[in-house]
Amino acid sequence: MRRQMTGPELMLWSQLRGDALEGLSFRRQTPIGPYIVDFFCPAKKLVVEVDGSQHLTDQGIAADEVRTRWLTAEGYVVLRFFSVDVIENIEGVLARIVEAAGLEPWFDGSFPSHPPPETR
Repeated sequence: MRRQMTGPELMLWSQLRGDALEGLSFRRQTPIGPYIVDFFCPAKKLVVEVDGSQHLTDQGIAADEVRTRWLTAEGYVVLRFFSVDVIENIEGVLARIVEAAGLEPWFDGSFPSHPPPETR
């Protein structure tokens, strides 16, 4: 577990803490099974991860896939955002979180949070 949040994590946390986002209660750096997730909304079983450049390596991508599969299998909804998306489009990130927390009827648990790097 890291003591210091990255800039993008801090930016997102400032919008999530204290039930600031639509009354949703989030925790940061929360252990779930063998993992520690960046942000967690227990009421919605919603996990929000902020990914830096280390997540774009083959090893990082593979580890994230394993982690996301495990969390999803345990009933958690996992959203992943690139750090740059948080910095450049915090409103869009927050809207996506609210949308996922609402669990719209079309929602199937495989919420894609960001496109592969080659499509950006």
